[in-house]
Amino acid sequence: MLELLNGRWIWVGIFLLNALVGQGQSDSTILSYQDYLVNILNYHPVAQRANLKLELADLEWLSAKGNLDPTIDSDWNQKRFKDSRYYRIFNNRLRVPTKYGVAFTAGYEKASGIFVNPEKTLPEFGLWGIGIEVDVLQGLLVNERRIALDQAKVMQDIAFNQQQIILNELLFSASMAYLDWQQFFYVESVLLENEALAAQYLENTKESFFGGEKTAMDTLEAFILLQDAISLTNYNNVNLQDSRQMLENFLWFNEVPLELQLLTKPEDYRRELFTVSDVRNIQELTRTNPLIMEKINKQSLYELDLRLKKEKLKPKLKAKINPLFATKDNIVPTYDPSDYKLGFEFSFPLFLRSERADVKMGEIKIQDNFLDIQNKQNEILNKIESNLLQQIILRDQVNLIAQNVAGYKALLDGENIKFQFGESSVFLLNKRQEKYINGRIKLIELNLKLNSILLKYLYYINDLVR
Repeated sequence: MLELLNGRWIWVGIFLLNALVGQGQSDSTILSYQDYLVNILNYHPVAQRANLKLELADLEWLSAKGNLDPTIDSDWNQKRFKDSRYYRIFNNRLRVPTKYGVAFTAGYEKASGIFVNPEKTLPEFGLWGIGIEVDVLQGLLVNERRIALDQAKVMQDIAFNQQQIILNELLFSASMAYLDWQQFFYVESVLLENEALAAQYLENTKESFFGGEKTAMDTLEAFILLQDAISLTNYNNVNLQDSRQMLENFLWFNEVPLELQLLTKPEDYRRELFTVSDVRNIQELTRTNPLIMEKINKQSLYELDLRLKKEKLKPKLKAKINPLFATKDNIVPTYDPSDYKLGFEFSFPLFLRSERADVKMGEIKIQDNFLDIQNKQNEILNKIESNLLQQIILRDQVNLIAQNVAGYKALLDGENIKFQFGESSVFLLNKRQEKYINGRIKLIELNLKLNSILLKYLYYINDLVR
């Protein structure tokens, strides 16, 4: 529904500054719905916060990739006592992990001194080594590093879903505020016309009274009708001011809230603000709703977590092998197949109570989320189907009321002519006017209700933001 063009937000901001807060203008300014939404998406604090979701997700992805960063460790120790060097030991080690349970290592060790631990005794020019560490059982194909990467990717999708949810909610609330403003703004013009007609009837009745054609009771009745018309206008003015203030909650520019200029007005209420494309597969529409997509992506997140928990049911067995390279004359390392370090690490909980409980809790979490998805999809599906039916009914109703208003206007004009010739009364004239005014107000309300129904449809199918 909303297509943002590059650079458009600049002139929209300038327009809003001039149209919303300018006090010296004498001509009224129309705040279009499209420019109103562009302003919200570019300047409203909630919209800016929604964009932070994507930045945080990107940082989560960067953090997960950090688990695969190579690390280098260096250690240097020396001890001297009473002019004797007990030892000097230097270790340098590079470790390159992978997303599988395999890590590559390389290192250099050198030790000297009169009290070096025999285990640390090395050739004069040190010892080089390269090696590999393999998680043979637990962690070979599924491990924390790999799951963290996969989860970070899913978190990016979830962040996008959350951004869409926030923007959808923001634009929906802002659009409803715009529709309320439209309604009370255009109802005011109808009520002012009603007030002017009542005032004219009062003057005509007074003239007829002084001419002996009307009674004092007729004059009193016309006066009361004018007071009722003024009361209705005043009541609508209160609602109009409230709707303007609600609208101002969504207007910002460069972190500064804006105020509507008194002469600023909304678009014509008869124009449909929302374009609804041909109805696609309703089942697919519900699935693409960001509320559903977020839960579907969370399902993937839970499934990845369950894979890791199931992996922890396996024993841990790590194998390490490091071929060793000695150096002679501190020039080129030499290799002898009989020189190596080899080791194994094994561990396994005897009862696996914690691991089995974690797996079961993960399965329950997945089942709970699956049921939530089904329930939410059914709710949105029913709302969409009901909304489509309401669209048809309201369009027919708008056409019907428009025809009735035209008829009420013709009857009112005819009654006015009869009144001028003394063939009607204030009571009958008021009834004709009441039908005409109520019909016009009803037409405004139905047009805006139709717009609100279209708005809800776009909200349900996540078509407010593209």
